[in-house]
Amino acid sequence: MGTDKPPVLPGLTPIDDSKLSRESWKIFQIMAEFVEGFERLAAIGPSVSIFGSARTKPDHPYYQLAEEIALALSNAGFAIVSGGGPGIMEAANKGAYEGKSSSVGLNIQLPFEQIGNDYQDIALSFRHFFSRKVMFVKYASAYVVLPGGFGTLDELVEIMTLVQTKKSRKIPIILVVSEFWEKLLDWFRTTLVSEGTISASDLDLITIVDKPADVVNTIFDHYQGRDINLSAEEQEIMLEL
Repeated sequence: MGTDKPPVLPGLTPIDDSKLSRESWKIFQIMAEFVEGFERLAAIGPSVSIFGSARTKPDHPYYQLAEEIALALSNAGFAIVSGGGPGIMEAANKGAYEGKSSSVGLNIQLPFEQIGNDYQDIALSFRHFFSRKVMFVKYASAYVVLPGGFGTLDELVEIMTLVQTKKSRKIPIILVVSEFWEKLLDWFRTTLVSEGTISASDLDLITIVDKPADVVNTIFDHYQGRDINLSAEEQEIMLEL
């Protein structure tokens, strides 16, 4: 038998009282983010959260597509909520800014300093991703997801999980640019469904479109014959989000 011994954790250092106190007081900063977010966003009316890459340049077709979608939704009566930064976020805020409804940016403070775009009627600033993510979901009547990276995928999987587990009300989840998303959806079908880690019906939560008009129509079709405002049951669900 070998003589190698399994690794052992070194002795743990007791938590310093000053550090523990600082951690405890952090709760009030987190609470303040939630309170301000709830108070500012509860009054904006029906809204659509739009996501996509911060790296997309203004001359890229995806940027222009996001701007057109946001403008169409804004003129249809939806406030537009984005991450407040550059790229697709800026395009979404810009389209909304030019439309009839509010343009909202949920800005995040990052080590490399995200710079807020210039097209926000309402600008909120967050230190914590988790409190910001709640704001994207809590008042959204729909999610519109354009091509993006890890952050975009994070938001997509977050809302799918919340709806799947019934921790959030069911809303339209719309992926824009079918060519970009189809391989991901194929992997969902051929791997996740076949392995039994999700149900085939879970894929029904998603709609893939390519045109701004299709985004608007998908949202209106979802709410046809029902009030876009939350029912009493949905209010209870969102209260426990």
